[in-house]
Amino acid sequence: MDHSKKIENLLLAAAIIALVASLGSLYFSEVLLYVPCELCWYQRILMYPLVILLGIAAVKKDAGIATYVLPLSIIGGSISIYHYLIQKVAFFGENSVSCGVVPCTGQYINWLGFITIPFLALIGFTCITVILFYVKNLSKKAGN
Repeated sequence: MDHSKKIENLLLAAAIIALVASLGSLYFSEVLLYVPCELCWYQRILMYPLVILLGIAAVKKDAGIATYVLPLSIIGGSISIYHYLIQKVAFFGENSVSCGVVPCTGQYINWLGFITIPFLALIGFTCITVILFYVKNLSKKAGN
């Protein structure tokens, strides 16, 4: 498979991951009626545009988008890590600032004892970030 086809498939995969993450967050809030905390909102603000930007990039086969959306996925992943830490590590939870009406330390889900909503967001942001770094690398090899 040539580099351009790999790049196209990777961009599509990243767009699908962003779409699934966005739909998942909407499912939690709109169907299950979980009120998002402030940190959840920040993660959503960084994930939602990725659906559109990566979707357009996949259609246009534009590997250059990686440069512009990597900051969104890296910052979103960083917020997810912090959010997960204040949920799961007592030191961080006890020393975190108040998050608003809904406490950021709250856990609507706790599947298998470690999978929370910020953990799911972290998986999405991490996958997107890794894919985009790979796209950048392939793009350089292809001379784009």
